[in-house]
Amino acid sequence: MADLPFEQPIAELSARVRDLRALAEGDPKYAAELRRLEDKVARLSRELYQDLTPWQRVQLSRHPRRPFFSDYLPLMFDDFLELHGDRTFGDDAAIIAGFARYPKGPRGRSVLVIGQEKGRGTKEAVKRNWGMANPEGYRKARRLMELAGRFKKPVITFIDTKGAYPGLGAEERGQSEAIGQCLLAMSRLPVPVIACIVGEGGSGGALALGVANRVLALEHTWYSVISPEACASILWKDGSLGERAAAVLKPTAQMALELGAVDQVVDEPPGGAHHDVEGAARRLDSALREALASLEGLSEEELIEDRYRRFRRLGAIHA
Repeated sequence: MADLPFEQPIAELSARVRDLRALAEGDPKYAAELRRLEDKVARLSRELYQDLTPWQRVQLSRHPRRPFFSDYLPLMFDDFLELHGDRTFGDDAAIIAGFARYPKGPRGRSVLVIGQEKGRGTKEAVKRNWGMANPEGYRKARRLMELAGRFKKPVITFIDTKGAYPGLGAEERGQSEAIGQCLLAMSRLPVPVIACIVGEGGSGGALALGVANRVLALEHTWYSVISPEACASILWKDGSLGERAAAVLKPTAQMALELGAVDQVVDEPPGGAHHDVEGAARRLDSALREALASLEGLSEEELIEDRYRRFRRLGAIHA
């Protein structure tokens, strides 16, 4: 079965391909029909995923089988050592952070990697608070980013959140201040900073890990000041009108690229990252290596200035 309604035609054809493939193993007379169906599935997939609406891309960013940060971590990094706690309140499982070696292999060097994690399955999702961090999560991230700055380690972040947690406790513990301190700390880091949007990039909860020299976004992601549903609830007092809001808001990675909010859109495997997690990791890994290489040779002052100028260009209007 298709997980999303618009995937249904391809899901049905794919099921027929699987059935026919089982028959073809024992009888070669089905081979020609199998090749015909496989070609048809490939063609329909290309056509469908090249012409998605903004709302469909938002849905893909939330696909139940879409890879999370914890899926990319072992595919792209070696020797990950997770560190915990903000030294103020506690540890927030919505943000995973620690030092690792990147890229994989003998040429890897020590980097700080931080990612928002939604959790797979109800128990894990509750533990991770569906990727919506509390203040202690952002304070943990800030603490480790400042540590990376002192020891001259590049910082790589993975963004995947609807937004920071808006609960009463989070507000009482200083949610907006914690996000603000994250923004300030990232703006001053004397090391290369790369942000990768791998799912949802919602509001200040995403931007708290997004003050980077380079921002990469996978093809079927979104990055916006507000989610379509929240936008609809403000404009029309009805959060169920998310599809209508998405058509107006256009929060997609492609629009973010046009506006300069992201620097590169990384193509996903046909059908989306959930169809080929390792393939998606390879493509993101390649883009990440190029982004890091583009910052090689810059001094600490030049890295900070590069980051400053990147954000100053956002929203600029030229007469």
